[in-house]
Amino acid sequence: MASPILPGLGLGSGLDTGAIVKALVDSDKAAKQGQIDRATKINTSNISGIGTLKSLLATFQSTLKALGSTTTPQFTGVAATSANTSALTVTAGNSAVSGTYTVNVTQLATSSKVATAAFAGGASSAVATGTLTISQGGTNYALDIPADSTLQSVRDAINSKYSSSGLTANIVTDSFGSRLVVGSTKTGAGNDISLSGIASLAADGSVPMVSPPTANSSGSLGLAQDAKFTVDGLEMSSPTNKLDNVVSGLSMTLLVEDTGPTIVTVATNADGLKASIQKFVDAYNAVAKAVTSLTKPTTDAEGNSVPAALTGDSLPRSLLAAIRAPLSEAGAGDKLTVLSQLGITTNQTTGALDFDSGKFTTALNDKQLGGEIQTLFVGENGLLERMDKAIKPYTEGKTGAGGIGGSEAILTTRSKNLDIIKTKLFEDQQALDRRIETLTAVLTKKYNDMDTLVGRLKATASNITSMFEAMTAQQKNS
Repeated sequence: MASPILPGLGLGSGLDTGAIVKALVDSDKAAKQGQIDRATKINTSNISGIGTLKSLLATFQSTLKALGSTTTPQFTGVAATSANTSALTVTAGNSAVSGTYTVNVTQLATSSKVATAAFAGGASSAVATGTLTISQGGTNYALDIPADSTLQSVRDAINSKYSSSGLTANIVTDSFGSRLVVGSTKTGAGNDISLSGIASLAADGSVPMVSPPTANSSGSLGLAQDAKFTVDGLEMSSPTNKLDNVVSGLSMTLLVEDTGPTIVTVATNADGLKASIQKFVDAYNAVAKAVTSLTKPTTDAEGNSVPAALTGDSLPRSLLAAIRAPLSEAGAGDKLTVLSQLGITTNQTTGALDFDSGKFTTALNDKQLGGEIQTLFVGENGLLERMDKAIKPYTEGKTGAGGIGGSEAILTTRSKNLDIIKTKLFEDQQALDRRIETLTAVLTKKYNDMDTLVGRLKATASNITSMFEAMTAQQKNS
């Protein structure tokens, strides 16, 4: 009697050889696969944690840079405002004092601009060979005009050679043809431009062009002049529209003339200073809290400890220690030397900064420390500078002597090492997969061969049984 063949079992033996092979392979694979899986999980978590630190430090450095800006100061003890910002703008330096000033602008400082006679052939008109001399304020700028030059090539040559000196050239076309127009960024009386050396390009910047112009007329399209204004009735002039320390500690920019008196007010910058300090505190706390969340284990619902992305890693703690160190260093001020005087203290439980606005207001108003806040934060070797220096080894590395060599950023090195580990784990996984594939093939062949042999033996046994059964039946029938 033939043996029954069950679905999914070995055809010969009736055993689930596939399941047997799988169980043997899984048993062989389990230990190494578990090791790779655990290492991959830790590596992935570490990469994510270092990436988070990089992002947070980039944001922190960006905040420090903005707070330490010299063009838009954030820590001035006083703030200056203009009642008419379309007429003039104003910023206050650390030496400014409270008060009000009346500024009346009667004339803006302007630069010179000259135009040559018209070239009927347009921008491609030929220009005579020679040396074009551009004179301004006692300085001569020489430009050699080679053969086959055109009005356009002369314009391009001026812009290429002398744009860094504040000179610019362009071509303006009117009903008579194209004219070379040369201007300057330098304002103030005595800075008129004149062109000489080549007759067709000559223009006297001290002589206004006739109105209406003719084909042959040339001269000034705008004379250079000083700004004229009064401060509290005192008449003044300036070669530029940017006025530094006309009023001590103030920088004003004149924008429009003849708009009438503009009131400039200088007062204690309480709101601005408080907002800037709060930005600093918030940026610092974002890093401090991130370090805590990246290193402190948590507990799951079953009470088991769950490690954080960088639990046991000393790098986040060393980073936090590095940026915490400048907080305890004394500043260079006379009356204001430590952050605690402004109500800024370190929370001993969380490691973050606490900002007491009440203490800050007292320091600003009662103790009159507003003028020293800028020195503490952005003065020479101020807190922001020291903090930035503390971070740079982690984000930018260290520069070697003379700017050569140096060391790589700590976080960059860590990221590269983690990437190397990631690659190694990937290679380990591939090697394990290849070994398991080979082992599976070998075991499958062995069990298939065994199954085939058992099947043959069963078939032989079945045939012998059938023969004996047939013989027995013949004997009964005889």
